[in-house]
Amino acid sequence: MPAIRDGNISGVSIVAPDIRGDTRGIFVETYRREWIHNSREMIQSNRADRQKGCVVGLHYHLHQADYWYVPSGRARVVLYDLRVGSPTYGVADYVERGVIDGQNKHECVYIPPGVAHGFAAIEDMTITYMVDGYYNHHDENGVAWNDPAIGADWGVENPVLSERDRNNPYVADIPAPLVPHYWLR
Repeated sequence: MPAIRDGNISGVSIVAPDIRGDTRGIFVETYRREWIHNSREMIQSNRADRQKGCVVGLHYHLHQADYWYVPSGRARVVLYDLRVGSPTYGVADYVERGVIDGQNKHECVYIPPGVAHGFAAIEDMTITYMVDGYYNHHDENGVAWNDPAIGADWGVENPVLSERDRNNPYVADIPAPLVPHYWLR
């Protein structure tokens, strides 16, 4: 059974899976639904490779949860609780994933709906992520990566961003129908 702990934001879970290895290499079971209390079934899996200096996000969904794993390279994950009514509303958190000090602990992070999430590639990296809903462009929302209200420290200089991420609104400018609520699922 892996070690599972709560993150600094309500509903975020950090999973440190068991790692088994021998002279052939390692085996890591990275996800089981039963590990995340009250989670829904993850139904889609994705992979992205990013070069050092890339920043992705901040993104959020009103209805979808994410489960992230960085099998190679190193990422700084940035989280921000946008959910009105959440006990951790307005809290920012940062967790490093992947190879840190020459070792990959293979920790994963579960991100509930309404928590803004993004990452910076501290080194060239690969991220795999599962979601509990099929891609729906109506549930693809964003907030400015450089919003002073969030004050995110991405850990990279001169970040490389997509057009979308360069144009996301500040938290204060999110249209009312797109503001997440703690109870929304």
